[in-house]
Amino acid sequence: MTDTISNLQSSINNRKASRRDFVKASALAGGGLLLSALFPTSRASAATGASSVFAPNFYIKIDSQGLVTLISKNPEIGQGIKTSLPMIIAEELEAPWENVTVEQAGLVLGLKGWQGAGGSGATPSHYMDFRKVGAVGRTLLEQAAAQKWNVPVEQCQADQGYVKHTASKKKLAYKDLVDIAAQLEVPDPDSVTLKDPKNFKLLGRRVTGVDNHAIVTGKPLFGIDQQHDGLLYATFVRCPVFGGKPRTANLDTIKSMSGIVDAFIVEGTDDAFGLRPGIAIVARDTWTSFKAQQSLQVLWKQEDMSEQNSLLYREKALQLAKEDGKQLRSDGDVAGVLASTDKVVEATYEYPFLSHTNLEPQNTTALYKDGLMQIWSPTQNAINGHGLVKELFQLSDDKVKIDMTRIGGGFGRRLMSDFICEAAAIAHKLEGTPVKVTWTREQDMQHDYYRAAGWHHFKGAVSDDGKIAAWSDHFVTFGLNSDEQTGRGANMSSDEFPIRFIDNAQLSQTILNTNVPMGWWRAPGSCAIAFATQGFIDELAAQAGRDPYQFRLDLLGPDREVESGNRRGPVYDSGRMKNVLTLAAQKAGWGKKLPKGSGQGIAFHFSHRGYVAVVAEVTVAPNGSLTVDKLVAGVDVGPLINLSGAENQVQGSMIDALNAAWQQEVTIEGGRVRQTNFDDNPMLRIGQSPKVEVYFDQSDNPPTGLGEPAFPPTTPAITNAIYAATGKRIRTLPLSKTNLSWT
Repeated sequence: MTDTISNLQSSINNRKASRRDFVKASALAGGGLLLSALFPTSRASAATGASSVFAPNFYIKIDSQGLVTLISKNPEIGQGIKTSLPMIIAEELEAPWENVTVEQAGLVLGLKGWQGAGGSGATPSHYMDFRKVGAVGRTLLEQAAAQKWNVPVEQCQADQGYVKHTASKKKLAYKDLVDIAAQLEVPDPDSVTLKDPKNFKLLGRRVTGVDNHAIVTGKPLFGIDQQHDGLLYATFVRCPVFGGKPRTANLDTIKSMSGIVDAFIVEGTDDAFGLRPGIAIVARDTWTSFKAQQSLQVLWKQEDMSEQNSLLYREKALQLAKEDGKQLRSDGDVAGVLASTDKVVEATYEYPFLSHTNLEPQNTTALYKDGLMQIWSPTQNAINGHGLVKELFQLSDDKVKIDMTRIGGGFGRRLMSDFICEAAAIAHKLEGTPVKVTWTREQDMQHDYYRAAGWHHFKGAVSDDGKIAAWSDHFVTFGLNSDEQTGRGANMSSDEFPIRFIDNAQLSQTILNTNVPMGWWRAPGSCAIAFATQGFIDELAAQAGRDPYQFRLDLLGPDREVESGNRRGPVYDSGRMKNVLTLAAQKAGWGKKLPKGSGQGIAFHFSHRGYVAVVAEVTVAPNGSLTVDKLVAGVDVGPLINLSGAENQVQGSMIDALNAAWQQEVTIEGGRVRQTNFDDNPMLRIGQSPKVEVYFDQSDNPPTGLGEPAFPPTTPAITNAIYAATGKRIRTLPLSKTNLSWT
């Protein structure tokens, strides 16, 4: 460990050492130097000769020229975290943003907190810690100024790259304090004073993404951009039927083709989320490897999958949905209420499997040399990939290194590490040579971890005073090769709204066995369940003869915190939800007079600790042609970090929800996916996109993430608006399955 510490210190002190060298050295240090708490060393850093660096922790480096470098810990998938998390540090550090450079960290074992992207969790899990990171740096710089001036530290105040002496009005630039600050003892992060949020100068402002210029000028940021000396290019061919394995293939023919370096069978494992069996084709360029697939002839070993079929799934699910399922929760006397009134509504809502359809297909570059597996990957979950690769090749922790590139779309797909395992397996065989694995669009669509399809059979009743008297939801979903355990992201919580808001309510569940691998998909569970629950709430409002907005306000009831012990958050604050519901309704002009064929719909949902309500305005022509004219969102996720980033995330979530709802679906035939590309699984076009307005209610609650909460309520707001415009209730997705024509 002594050598490791020396290497780390050397990389800090050496003017020529790159940040990547620093991160690599840091990784070897494990938890001792690195953030088993937040702060690694007793001194802020050491200085030698003319080269001085102030590095009080892993995240901050200020050199003698005054350049401030902040480290972005979590991977950037377009959610803006590479900008917003360093902004939190810069705010407390009193570093002027224009002087800040942000660099992406690789995977560092021993860091506090998950070094991934998913669940809208990066902001809430790092907000207070990163404020302390910055405050420690500020505190040390103030102490350094006090020592240099020989004055009490209470008279020294950091302000935008300087420390000022409040009595004399003198000031020193940070660069002039580096040498002294680097020698000071690092204080306990819990002992430093944080700024009053009222005095924030950076947080809440509009800030351009730190990678924006590099993106629009074509700089190589993404995994697919990776280039290395001697790089080879590979593709990995899997059995079209999930679970199949290669028996034999015409590998000699493939290897004889011009530009092909090698072709071989990869045995893989039985882990559906690890290294799958398949055939690797390695070439001098990507296109040659893709073309060689067309000549590949494989005899696959596979089971009879004739029962794995979307039509059969649907037939069975609709039958089971009307029967009893496994009870998840039962409050009050649902059966008694339903039997005692004629104001009963019964309906089944359904939605399909969906692919993640990332714009950047799955890819990873790997090099296995001298016992070290070096990986460059657009991964949301590097620690998962690290563990799988380590286990596959029996490597120690320090023999697997992962650099996280920028990601061209994640949405949960890259939380799985199958593509990392493929690159590692090929690199292991081609020891000493870097290799980049790239999937075709067809592979990406047909070998995903899909959002699970589902069916909700509802029964509900309204009371004479126009409120929900009873609620029953039997949810039919899927398990991967199981009818006991739901697939990833396919479950429903026993606290699913409107549970706890209705006295008589019950939830039940039935699991269908499928060979289709499922995975977390943007706003897992919520992304589909909200379509069903908010649609059925609208039906009950119609049964009661009530305005859908007022009906929802009554359902939420008085302002209170309701226990919500699930993935959405510990409590459901009805007051916060009512506030955003009212905000969206007011900004959208809820209830305004619209021409025939136009309508408004409203919906809300609580997920990932965020409160979002959406009002949609649509126009449906008599021939059924749909135009979504406007989407208006009211949002409460606590205080905002970056206003531009926050707006982008809400806007993107809403457009993504419309995209998924309009035409997208994945269908299964014989245990394989039918869809292959965007021609048979189309994406939303620019001309179909509506005007989007976003309004924030910035409460004093702790901030939460924004990548997901606006997605779930958008779809039901649109389908409820279609009902208002046409009188046709949308209970099936995608929208393209329903004839919307009217007279």
